[in-house]
Amino acid sequence: MIRTLIIFGALAGLAACDSGGTRAQSAASDPAPAASGPGKGKGYSHDPFPSTYRAYPGAPTLLTNVTVLDGEGGRIDRGQVLFRDGKIVAVGQNLDAAGATVIDGQGKYVTPGVIDIHSHLGDYPSPGVQANSDGNEMTGPVTAEVWAEHSVWPQDPGFGRALANGGVTTLQILPGSANLMGGRSVVVKNVYARTMQGMKFPGAPYGLKMACGENPKRVYGSKGRMPSTRMGNVAVDRQTWARAVEYKRRWDKYEEKGGEAPGRDLAMDTLRGVLEGEILVQNHCYRADEMAVVMDMAKEFGYHVSAFHHAVEAYKIADLLKANNTCAAVWADWYGFKMEAYDAMPENLAILDKEGACAMIHSDDANGIQRLNQEVAKARASGIKAGMHISEEHAWTWLAINPARALGIADKTGSLKPGKMADVVLWNGNPFSVYTRPEMVWVDGALLYDAKDPKRRPVSDFELGQPGEGDVK
Repeated sequence: MIRTLIIFGALAGLAACDSGGTRAQSAASDPAPAASGPGKGKGYSHDPFPSTYRAYPGAPTLLTNVTVLDGEGGRIDRGQVLFRDGKIVAVGQNLDAAGATVIDGQGKYVTPGVIDIHSHLGDYPSPGVQANSDGNEMTGPVTAEVWAEHSVWPQDPGFGRALANGGVTTLQILPGSANLMGGRSVVVKNVYARTMQGMKFPGAPYGLKMACGENPKRVYGSKGRMPSTRMGNVAVDRQTWARAVEYKRRWDKYEEKGGEAPGRDLAMDTLRGVLEGEILVQNHCYRADEMAVVMDMAKEFGYHVSAFHHAVEAYKIADLLKANNTCAAVWADWYGFKMEAYDAMPENLAILDKEGACAMIHSDDANGIQRLNQEVAKARASGIKAGMHISEEHAWTWLAINPARALGIADKTGSLKPGKMADVVLWNGNPFSVYTRPEMVWVDGALLYDAKDPKRRPVSDFELGQPGEGDVK
């Protein structure tokens, strides 16, 4: 029974800115004790909330007679996928099934688990009431010190729906986009756990959520604060990065030569992590001209933008994105809901892909995350209608290896390659059809959803005893 399995697994796994961008000091900013020798190892913890994730128990499994889309653009008809001990063992045909449970998937598809690079599950959980609204720290335009994971509610019923309805096995949870620098994001495995740490993807880099455009200037301009314009957005960003460069210089010197430790600043810790390449920038941005400005700003201060999110005008600068090794996470056809989202086209993703830029689908929505396969189908259809050749197996990279690369976890998941995590979805038909849904979903080789077994469905504690408990239809 999945609830028993879940509980067992969980037990086993056991200062805002002012308008000018300056920061008020707090107890967390007090200087660390002086050190007489080199400061290496005497600084601060870069991961004070480590992952306690442990995979649920699984069984060796062979999926046979299936159409395999491997997540990296490969396809095998009448193929097989073998996994055991939480890892992909082999993909091909005529595999040795000794000791494995064999599942015949005649007429069905197998893919790697869906990866959603942009979600707010847990931070804006269901039910959607003010008491649960914890995704935007709208007290200053720069709040790089906040971490989305500290708002994640593991009991959000949306996690189970994303797994069962959408085949989502990994997702990035981000702060909202009210602030220029909204805080750290966290990557989680889509499993039920008692704590955020129990979901946290082991070894996944943190992200820094940034935003440009309408949201920050509207939120703070309406309060009579800076920024109130796009030029104000960039000015506050640049001033903050200048402070971060100096902060990094002081800490680098201390860790190399010792002496008196610099004062601690939690926001600057995050930005230092970005400058060192440990934390990946995930930037909310719609307009092409603003994305170009942000990429130049990144060069000025020595950091890299891993991905622009939403990016409805990315098709205009596909060459720049490719040249800067920056991805674009987009919707298939969601646009026009505000001015900066107006100049969009449904061929956006297909054009980016055709020009060699890294592109992917994302949700930014608790319902949309349950049908990302359909969003990819729409984006693919728009490209084909415009005369581009896009195979099913290639389109699936938009849900698999591409978001894995943008999250810095492509060596661990994102495709059905031997040695990677056995995050696997068996679909009951062609996943590019609106009539298709997941039939079985494995996370690290553990079967966490089976459409034919009502007892093997993820149900959060919050849902127990309530109408609609575990209803994923």
